[in-house]
Amino acid sequence: MQNYRKTSHTTYDGKYHIVWITKYRKKVRSVAERVRELIRGGKEYEVEIIKGHVSRDHVYLFVSVPPHLAISKLVQYLQGKSSYKLLREDKMLSELFWGRHLWVGAILLRVRGT
Repeated sequence: MQNYRKTSHTTYDGKYHIVWITKYRKKVRSVAERVRELIRGGKEYEVEIIKGHVSRDHVYLFVSVPPHLAISKLVQYLQGKSSYKLLREDKMLSELFWGRHLWVGAILLRVRGT
């Protein structure tokens, strides 16, 4: 029972692998640290980041998500927030990824608890 998280009415162990890539798989060296800061800053949804890796062309997360939160909403929030802030902060990046789209859809994999 030590791996389970609790809320007032539930006990859960919902873990997901999430991977998303940059548009056209373009390699962007300058944003890895900033993306890491933005993802760690998102504490509004009570999501625990167990593992994570930010590369030049993709982001990988292993997260524990509460059952009341749809994983698609979490990914939408993380991609939207990071894309919006990065494109507003870096003019060269906004020219490279025109149309306000930095990320492509995510791949999700549910991990069953033991």
